Amino acid sequence: MSAFSADLAVILPELVLAVMGMVLLLWGAFRGNRDFGVITVAAALLMFAAAALAIVAPTGNGFNSLFVNDAFARFSKVVIFAGSGVATLMALTFSADTFRRFEMPVLMVYAATGLSVMVSSQDLMTVYLGIELSSLSAYVLAALRRDNLRASEAGLKYFVLGALSSGILLYGMSLVYGYAGGTGFEAVAAGIAGEPSFGLIIGLVFLMAGLAFKISAAPFHMWTPDVYQGAPTPVTAFLATASKMGAFALVIRVMLEPFADIADSWRQIVILLAVVSMVWGSLAAIWQSNIKRLMAYSSIGHMGFALVGVAAGSEAGVAGCLVYLATYVIMNLGAFALILSMKRSGEPVEAISDLAGLSQERLPMALALLVIFFSMAGIPPLAGFFGKFLVFTAAVEAGFWWLAVIGLLTSVISAFYYIRIIKVSFFDDLPEEGTFDDAGFTLRAVYGLSALSVLLFIVVVSFVVGWANTAAGVFA
Repeated sequence: MSAFSADLAVILPELVLAVMGMVLLLWGAFRGNRDFGVITVAAALLMFAAAALAIVAPTGNGFNSLFVNDAFARFSKVVIFAGSGVATLMALTFSADTFRRFEMPVLMVYAATGLSVMVSSQDLMTVYLGIELSSLSAYVLAALRRDNLRASEAGLKYFVLGALSSGILLYGMSLVYGYAGGTGFEAVAAGIAGEPSFGLIIGLVFLMAGLAFKISAAPFHMWTPDVYQGAPTPVTAFLATASKMGAFALVIRVMLEPFADIADSWRQIVILLAVVSMVWGSLAAIWQSNIKRLMAYSSIGHMGFALVGVAAGSEAGVAGCLVYLATYVIMNLGAFALILSMKRSGEPVEAISDLAGLSQERLPMALALLVIFFSMAGIPPLAGFFGKFLVFTAAVEAGFWWLAVIGLLTSVISAFYYIRIIKVSFFDDLPEEGTFDDAGFTLRAVYGLSALSVLLFIVVVSFVVGWANTAAGVFA
């Protein structure tokens, strides 16, 4: 196999997505929104196929070590593509009721491609390329409903704050390049060699600030509540699952590859981000009345919990992060499918109080909500418990027992607002105005499979943890 063929084989999933994304775009340009449903299904199947290709694509470096396909990238890509495919299918149901724009699934394809490039990056320039490809697609997705004032506001805020974070990120990269003498991860690691200079540390701080924005870790979370509430719900589901997985995997790769030798320099920043995110995400969600805003603050808290594993800086911490993120994606896809199913008399509702009487009319839906939100709270033996257990255990083993204690306390606080949703669904009386509409097959399948996966995760936990340990072994 020639060097060029080997390079193409390493980027096989991204190549297929990019080429077929163009085909879908041209299809939509010629056929318009009439074929929205077919394009959406094709885009979802394309991303499921990319997940399969990520497993079979050969491992190794490509394009002069700008790109790598290893066990860590493989695990991350499977979660990213699977989550993107499910979110795209959710868009099919949502758009059929409100607006039908073929651009939505095409943009999701390209956003997923950018996320995939991010997790396989071996150079700061490749990192930026992946971030911009995913971010520019996400900005448009957030503001796709131009006839909706809240969606337009969400897209504008996301774009302005995203541009600011990109500037911060680029400034950090330029400082790292100036003081390390290269942008490749190997070159940066070699340039650090020993005691890092003050300028390099400043560059690392700016770099981490830009990455913290991408995972919406506090205090860089300002965009999250407004975008979650204003964006179309399938887009919110994509941003909360696949996008978070890709951005967090990038954080792990950047921290534990080029900057592994100066872990003591960046660990303090990660710990601060973790503590602030856990505390703010747990407390701020208590006062929310809109369920999408509540999910936004919930995601901030979850990113804080996952950062505990990064702070540990060990293989066990990385494996715990991967298990945590995989279960987080499963739970959130189910949660947003439930939110999409919240309709009365054909109109979508988002207030938590609108869930009153759900168990009296839609018992299966209420039971799925019960399982998913209990799992988010970390109740054993549901899936959400295992992720928290693994990251907290890794923190204790690394000597950060107090960080695990803070995580446990904030988990107890966050359980309050999850249980409040369950209480409203099961114990509040059904209001007189209107009844719950029947959810479509797609949404029932998503939240049903999500709840079932959360319940039965204990059966496959050893397999998932083993796969995560193999992925984490890349950073040994």
